[in-house]
Amino acid sequence: MAIERQGPLAGVRVLDASRVLAGPFCGQILGDLGAEVLKVERPGSGDETRGWGPPFAGTLSAYFLSCNRNKRGLTLDLAHPEGQRLFDELARRSDVLLENFRADSAERLGLSPPQLLSKHPHLIICSISGFGRTSSLRDAPGYDFAIQALSGLMSITGPVEGPPCKVGVAVTDVLTGLYAAVAVLACLHARHQSGHGYAIDLALLDCAVAAQVNVAQAYLTSGALPPRQGNAHLQIVPYQLFATADSWLVLAVGNDGQWQRFCHAAQRLDLAADERFRTNPLRVRHRSVLVPLLETLLRSRTTAAWEELLRHAEVPHAPVWTYAELFAQPEMAQRLRVTVHDPAGQPVDLIASPFHISGTTTSATAPPALGQHTDQVLTQLLGLDEEQVRKLRQQGVV
Repeated sequence: MAIERQGPLAGVRVLDASRVLAGPFCGQILGDLGAEVLKVERPGSGDETRGWGPPFAGTLSAYFLSCNRNKRGLTLDLAHPEGQRLFDELARRSDVLLENFRADSAERLGLSPPQLLSKHPHLIICSISGFGRTSSLRDAPGYDFAIQALSGLMSITGPVEGPPCKVGVAVTDVLTGLYAAVAVLACLHARHQSGHGYAIDLALLDCAVAAQVNVAQAYLTSGALPPRQGNAHLQIVPYQLFATADSWLVLAVGNDGQWQRFCHAAQRLDLAADERFRTNPLRVRHRSVLVPLLETLLRSRTTAAWEELLRHAEVPHAPVWTYAELFAQPEMAQRLRVTVHDPAGQPVDLIASPFHISGTTTSATAPPALGQHTDQVLTQLLGLDEEQVRKLRQQGVV
């Protein structure tokens, strides 16, 4: 008899009371790994990203689709005493709570981490905010665009002579969601030894700064503000975008051996022999001389011709693809796309989970319609009967 394999987080229940992107993205990661994720939303309106479109697939926005797969959805009014009681019962039966409540609202409703841990000492609570629960700005809204501006990320992004630029996706939310998932997994592991729960305080600003790794560290080390590099690299040359005869190519020479191979493939032995360019520190120092030479050189061939040369020379490089070109690659599309059925039964393509773990099974379910599983959760998990659920609906609790 074959043994049914489950995801590595099978048996873990996550109560996802977060909204928008960072928290829901964390919940999606945990769901991808096999956890049971219950998404709690406000009756009538739900997570505001449900309306962030077009485009829509049926009633679900592409934005909502991107961060809420592998969850069951229920509605619950946490401002109602009975809603608070039901939420408390769900927390008692859960391992993890994800939330991004305003700190003052959470305390008023009895949902702050200290209040919850006093009642549920086993619970792992991950609180996500813009600036952290200990900051004087703890109740200030934390929008990704603002965090990109405040964190220094925009100051190092964009053309050298142009204005600061944001990254093309809400990257500080995504990074915070990833950090949140790592912290939750670490606390789940620690709980096996300690037997008690944990309160995780994650700030978008903290995560955005931490994720700037070598560039932010270079400032702390030197005290010098890093200049914007556009599509180049502050500490490696040549490691940037170049125009070719017909499009664009990223040339990513990461060491001196690759530099020599590039020069030979390009039939520019003069560059290989030039003492000014022999090592990466020298190439960085003489960037203003070398890069114009390379710009002229790269324009001499098409992107396809350069790809052929550099592939044989084992020099890292990449063309710049659109989404259409990316998903047209059969092997990549097989790993990057998954088809599910929405609440109306219609097929919908989603971005696939990046987890490929041998020894487990992974699957994907569509994000839920607003309150899709409310009755199921209340009756099966909390033991309510149909009449009790009907009264809750009449009272506007669910």
